[in-house]
Amino acid sequence: MYNVLVVSDSHGLTDELEQVSKRHKVDLAIHCGDSELPSDAPQLASYKTVAGNCDWNGTFPNEKLIEIGGLRFFISHGHQTNVKTSLMNLQYRAFEHNADVACFGHTHIAYAEKVDNCLLLNPGSIRLPKYFSEPSYVLLEWENPAKVDVTFYHVSGEIITSFPYEKHFSFK
Repeated sequence: MYNVLVVSDSHGLTDELEQVSKRHKVDLAIHCGDSELPSDAPQLASYKTVAGNCDWNGTFPNEKLIEIGGLRFFISHGHQTNVKTSLMNLQYRAFEHNADVACFGHTHIAYAEKVDNCLLLNPGSIRLPKYFSEPSYVLLEWENPAKVDVTFYHVSGEIITSFPYEKHFSFK
């Protein structure tokens, strides 16, 4: 079983980042940017982090590619692909890298949708959620990369069932 944790847009939160990472036993933890913390912050030690538009220190990469458990993850904050306007540019970047999952933030809106065999995934924001009022993050779980379960969590650790997104995604 593989478990991947995805958070974004924590905007200076530290205790919550540590609590979320300790709450779940995961193989990979991803932060999609706008942590507003330095790259050597102990709260980010367990996360693979990309730069957001509010990460001023300039030491995080803009994008990351990570392969785990038969899935390829493209990670970006989303500001450079204008995700507030359209997800098309993000989708193209993910396709350029043959990604199965494209993780992004920036909009602060929790989102999960499979488009042309790529899961576009925004965990929302654990500090400043928009559209949905719940501060959220995501856990992906799978044994076989052909079927991935997606669960949104409140920053407090409770499962969010009110988001109108699929919970199971099939690939390949």
